[in-house]
Amino acid sequence: MRALVVDDEQLARDELCFQLARFDDVEVVGQAGNGVEALEVAERLRPDVIFLDIQMPGLGGFEVARRLLERENPGQVVFVTAFDQYAIEAFEVNAVDYLLKPVEPGRLEHAIQRVRRRLQLQPAAPVNEQLEKIVRMMGRAPGRRGQIAVKVGDRFLLVQADDVIYASVNGDTITIVTGQLSGTSNYRTLDELQGRLDPEVFWRVHRSHLVNINKIKEIVPWFSRNYILRMKDGKGTEIPVSRSQTRRLREYLKL
Repeated sequence: MRALVVDDEQLARDELCFQLARFDDVEVVGQAGNGVEALEVAERLRPDVIFLDIQMPGLGGFEVARRLLERENPGQVVFVTAFDQYAIEAFEVNAVDYLLKPVEPGRLEHAIQRVRRRLQLQPAAPVNEQLEKIVRMMGRAPGRRGQIAVKVGDRFLLVQADDVIYASVNGDTITIVTGQLSGTSNYRTLDELQGRLDPEVFWRVHRSHLVNINKIKEIVPWFSRNYILRMKDGKGTEIPVSRSQTRRLREYLKL
């Protein structure tokens, strides 16, 4: 079992790697100290399981998991968190496990056993579906905002989140579009913005685009059974749907 350990604290990584070394069938093939590095290392090493810290500066654990969902074989994810035990139990999903800090050896062994069973019995697709489910559930945690600040010229205008049609990122700039205006956001990443919005309404249909599914005007078939979304803004902006999100769109809209 090839494992990747992700945590922004070196001591926490060292401790978890030390504990994982007790298992004969577990090999820690890499470490990462932040979310961006985690995605790069995961792409290069293709681990079977990723022990993923939730609270990291910049790109947090949930955001990393969302990015992993865009890949064909995201691997299994074990979240590592200091969250309260009761909160963790509320989000329990079979294909994803949780470890509470400080990690107890017995609880780690239980998580390893669960990963072993899933590697033996389940193909990658159900794991992907369960990971997507847990990320959506975690996205319902407190912190969602009813209003979003949009910079237009020298002013910041407050818009209702439900009025946002889509948000796109180009380089370091996030553009937010509503029916009445277009401006920029001070959020550092599209993941950070998405974390403040309702995950049932705002879908990351593409790495560069976040859309309000209630503001889709038309779905246009595209190459290789993919789709283009034509949005309800004044320009009828067309947004591509990534391959990994095409299936979710088909299921939701019964296409």
